[in-house]
Amino acid sequence: MDWDEFAEWSKQIADWAVDYHKTLADRPVRAQTAPGEIAEQLPVAPPEDAEAMETVLADFETIVMPGMTHWQHPRFFAYFPANAAPPSMLAEMLVTTIAAQCMLWQTSPAATEMEGVMVDWLRQALDLPETYTGVIQDSASSATLSAVLTMRERATGFTGNRHGLSGKGNLRIYCSDQVHSSIDRACWVAGIGQENLVKLPATGPRFALDANALEQAIARDLEDGQIPAGIIAITGGTGVGASDQLEPVLAVARKHDLYTHLDAAWAGAAMICPELRADFWHGVEGFDSIVFNPHKWLGAQFDCSVQFLSDPLPQLNTLKIEPEYLKTTGEAVTNYSEWTIPLGRRFRALKIWFLIRSYGLEGLRARIRNHIVWSGEICEQIRAFEGFEIVTEPILSLFSFRCPGDDATQQRLVDALNDDGRIYLTQGAFQGRKVIRFQVGQFDTTREDVMMAAGVIKDVWRRIA
Repeated sequence: MDWDEFAEWSKQIADWAVDYHKTLADRPVRAQTAPGEIAEQLPVAPPEDAEAMETVLADFETIVMPGMTHWQHPRFFAYFPANAAPPSMLAEMLVTTIAAQCMLWQTSPAATEMEGVMVDWLRQALDLPETYTGVIQDSASSATLSAVLTMRERATGFTGNRHGLSGKGNLRIYCSDQVHSSIDRACWVAGIGQENLVKLPATGPRFALDANALEQAIARDLEDGQIPAGIIAITGGTGVGASDQLEPVLAVARKHDLYTHLDAAWAGAAMICPELRADFWHGVEGFDSIVFNPHKWLGAQFDCSVQFLSDPLPQLNTLKIEPEYLKTTGEAVTNYSEWTIPLGRRFRALKIWFLIRSYGLEGLRARIRNHIVWSGEICEQIRAFEGFEIVTEPILSLFSFRCPGDDATQQRLVDALNDDGRIYLTQGAFQGRKVIRFQVGQFDTTREDVMMAAGVIKDVWRRIA
């Protein structure tokens, strides 16, 4: 393909993209294909000769698209959103075109310097102290792993990377039972182990980590010769939106000199709204590490996760490695590959720049506020359905419910709703029971889209009950 052909096909794909988004509401939200159906349509061996782009794109339409779940659909109420606002998509087109590997300052100075400024823009938007700096990671999982590795190194006197963990004792990390599975995986990968991730029961209306139980668990571990290494708190947990009270958790951490990480991957975006901070953000300035995902609720194209650090030095001491071929001569500069696990880095800051400039913080706040209000409204509609139960009340824009019947019936309803195609929901588990999660967060959803879901749920329930 030469560049003239590239220009022509780029225009056609751009036109296809516009039509796709304009007609998205007419498509089933979740892919309606059976397992193996897409693979059966693909050749078992690669072609020896070039094929025409017309043929490739035709196959894309007929083979690929039926097997896609539409995350940008306005009636996507499952998981959490992975939004992609149009300005963010344009920025990604530019990033893909330039195709730079932005691992060091010298490999793309603009990418590095813009990243520093964009992280600070977001710091200001979330009302974090000026002392915080940070880095753009690919996902909250990577940021959490970075924090857990830092906890490990700090607890071992920064000797784990050099000497291994043999003979270091059992390092312990503490959290509530509402944390995301990425915390478990981080402990696996870091060599700490599942049994040394101490999960404590969540309590209260927002299912918060009990600070007294936390203190008691640490005291028991110290008596038993275990080595406390860190505490992970959450604001807006994936299951039901669980949110810890930050100040009491930090008081325990300070008493025992433990490194702290706050997982605010979803709900952190809502903290651009000043009125929400008193309930969810009070004390945040005491955390060593904080992560939130602009690619969830703010509209930045996936992937884009920001990790704020009150002091980057412990994480740099954990992750920085500088072979001769990566050294930068001349004036001191920031190389963000030293702050993260991957060496390779995409130019993720550009889409944040496009996004914030295109909507302004007030435009982004308006969307989040609407989602919270609409979530409350549809929660009340579902509450009124005969035999239905609201299991967890709305926390920001997330709540959970159950239909009449046992756990198998909950799954039957979820599956029937998703096979119906008009909306997309996912199941969860809470206090030993299966629940149905409902979150409002797709970037361009409307009140009409959200309220329509109540009618769909009632309609499908009547059909299967």
